[in-house]
Amino acid sequence: MTKKIILKGTYCIIIQLRDDTVIEVGKKGPINFKMGYYVYVGSALNSLETRLKRHLSNKKKLFWHVDYLLNSSSSEIKEIVFAVNENKWECMLASKISCHGTEIHGFGCSDCKCDSHLFRFDEIELSVKTCRDAFKTLELDPKMLDDLINKN
Repeated sequence: MTKKIILKGTYCIIIQLRDDTVIEVGKKGPINFKMGYYVYVGSALNSLETRLKRHLSNKKKLFWHVDYLLNSSSSEIKEIVFAVNENKWECMLASKISCHGTEIHGFGCSDCKCDSHLFRFDEIELSVKTCRDAFKTLELDPKMLDDLINKN
């Protein structure tokens, strides 16, 4: 009998917002989002695979701030960059990404002291490169969504 390996790690979801839109984000209330590409930084120390599958699913209870953004008819996940690691790197990763993107103040960081875990970019290429470079700066090995899908 083989034991299932549970991956832990930190991730960046790259979300395209096709239109300017106002989204009601739980207790935060309405937020004005400009069209563009958004990088959401998160971590999953229980099961990275389960968390990413949840984010990719269209049927879920709206719980985290990012759920409300992903629930918008204008949004679509374009890429996920992640690193498998036992430690929680999301705040350090968000700090690195904040130097290159426009932060959405107070988004996704209610359980830490960061200003934000969501950042807007004009171009998908820059958002992906920024995420990959941030992981590398922290000496983490960035993988792409296809790496996780092809593993199975």
